[in-house]
Amino acid sequence: MWWSPRPASQQVSVTTPVPAQAFRFATPVLPTPVALIVARWLARALVLVVGLPFRFPVAFALAGLSVLGVHVFGTVTVAVVWVLVVVGLLVWWWRWPVSFRHCVGLRLLAAWRWWVYARHWQPVLVVAGLAQTYQERQYLPRIRKVTCTAWADRVRVRLVAGTTPADFESRVVELAHGFGAPSCRVMVRGPRDVVLEFPRLDTLAAPIDALEVPEAVDLGALPVGLREDGTLWRLRLHGTHVLVVGVTGSGKGSVLWSAVRAMLPALEDGTVQVWAVDPKRMELSYGRSLFARYADTGEAAVALLEDAVAEMQNRAERYAGHRRSHTPTTEDPFVVMVLDEVAFLTAYHPDRDVRRRAENAIATLTSQGRSVGFCVLAALQDPRKEVMNLRNLFPDKIALRLDEAAQVDMVLGEGARDRGANAHLIDPALPGVAFVRLEGSPMPVRVRAAYVSDADIDAMTADHTSAATVELHVVGEAA
Repeated sequence: MWWSPRPASQQVSVTTPVPAQAFRFATPVLPTPVALIVARWLARALVLVVGLPFRFPVAFALAGLSVLGVHVFGTVTVAVVWVLVVVGLLVWWWRWPVSFRHCVGLRLLAAWRWWVYARHWQPVLVVAGLAQTYQERQYLPRIRKVTCTAWADRVRVRLVAGTTPADFESRVVELAHGFGAPSCRVMVRGPRDVVLEFPRLDTLAAPIDALEVPEAVDLGALPVGLREDGTLWRLRLHGTHVLVVGVTGSGKGSVLWSAVRAMLPALEDGTVQVWAVDPKRMELSYGRSLFARYADTGEAAVALLEDAVAEMQNRAERYAGHRRSHTPTTEDPFVVMVLDEVAFLTAYHPDRDVRRRAENAIATLTSQGRSVGFCVLAALQDPRKEVMNLRNLFPDKIALRLDEAAQVDMVLGEGARDRGANAHLIDPALPGVAFVRLEGSPMPVRVRAAYVSDADIDAMTADHTSAATVELHVVGEAA
């Protein structure tokens, strides 16, 4: 009968039991009554209908007011009101497009994108291996909210009990392809609460011209480019050290020169000094007059580094028992050691003694220098330990385009690639695009450094000169 299930049946195996197994038991199969299936469908439909007003309160409120208005005032009055509302929205969109997009456009887009993600949610998560099964019942993480920015969708998800954000972090590639996004990043908000970020477009596809020289220099937030969300990328140098890693042509020079450009007023008034090491003599030598000290050979570079260590230790001795932090002044300026192709000093120089001395000096500066106003801004191509075994002494790291996937975690730390920092997949046609991981923050941020051209550097050297250039000698000049 329609209401009565058939008696429980046994599944019989066609294979013959082995001699030691006289009996074989099988789990009984109980067919589900059709009435329960229909009741479940109706219950799910009822929950959906009841939940829609809470998910889309504005739309349902407007619909309810319209129905009430038709009943009280008539159809013509409601139609006129709606025409006036539409005209008002068009005027708002025409006169104040930014506020209209923020208050109306992105909210409507979020409602549409919620439907898109909800429609594909189950098949994508099942195929990606994020669906959990317990006692023959499937459990899926639930979409709590979808919000949209000008460039990305953010899907807030409640995890299934017993799962971790690492399960999603290890499936970011599958999620990105499953929902048709160029990438996916996972942000943890709390227990069983994560946000999946799906970019809709690449806001960093266009090159960025050199930024304007700031009037006031903030060494904790130097403007050097743009972040993926459209805001300024501000690089901190005071109180930290920065390691920049990327293959040839990835844009390391853009990061170095953008940082120098942002410090120009401080270089001119003498509160900041840049000591530059340029083994290949092609990158930093172009702006030589901006640097307090400059070295372009291995021996000269080591001498410069050891002078920096001596100056740092002398300053630390003067501060001992009197000060715990550094404030840049003309007497005690903030010193930025810009080391281009630092691997030449630590791994590739033919003289073993030069390599040893350079490594010892860099290790001393990075381990003791930031509290007394010394910062090391180093750039290299190969992040392997045998090339640069001091990378863990750099709190802040920047990964431009890399050769291998394994190098991402070498530079940005364990788990960075699982969180979406696919630096090895950066398009070679996008120099300056990078992922940044700051001290104390496990979440990598996608950025692009501004391009400082040769003409910009010429203008910088013509309009600005380091106050210390005339006082300190130049080390390692070409013969």
